[in-house]
Amino acid sequence: MIKLNDVVAMEYMLVDADTKEVVDSNVGHDPLEFIVGMGHIIPGLESQMMGLSQNEKADLYVKADEAYGAYNEEAIQVLPKEQFAGIELHEGMTLYGSGDNGETVQVRVKSFDDEEVSIDYNHPMAGKNLMFTITIVDIRAATEEELTTGVVGGLAHDGGCCGGGSCGSHDHGNSHDENEDECCGGHGNHGCKNN
Repeated sequence: MIKLNDVVAMEYMLVDADTKEVVDSNVGHDPLEFIVGMGHIIPGLESQMMGLSQNEKADLYVKADEAYGAYNEEAIQVLPKEQFAGIELHEGMTLYGSGDNGETVQVRVKSFDDEEVSIDYNHPMAGKNLMFTITIVDIRAATEEELTTGVVGGLAHDGGCCGGGSCGSHDHGNSHDENEDECCGGHGNHGCKNN
């Protein structure tokens, strides 16, 4: 059964509980692996998984306040369009830059015109109630190295998925289409936690 400091491998499908839209899934792909208690996944999902066993399936409803919190209107910022020179903008696209402490910051383009760009620092899942359909593929105790590094396999963390980042400066050096986000298993943050 899942307990603190276990490494869990999980298959999941994530649905917006209100619209019933499938947001992400790793079904048919490699399972997501994470260490329980390291803040790798959202708290509402992790707390409900405690005590589940290998090969167990579950539907877990996570309220917005236990996932990514309420949508914050103050997390919208308007910037001069010249700060986005060389980027072909479109509404809803994801941009990545560097925060005040060098961390990766993810923002979305809310709107733009010839003069200004409105960017949204809210997590894409902010304000949304989520439904996870999960299967626990494997459970094992984390190694000492994994517990020390906080990473499955013990490799240095690259600040990708689940590494999160706070809102900071506006170095919008990289752009990605919104469809490139992955949930818990990649460098998006739908099922992962922003610190």
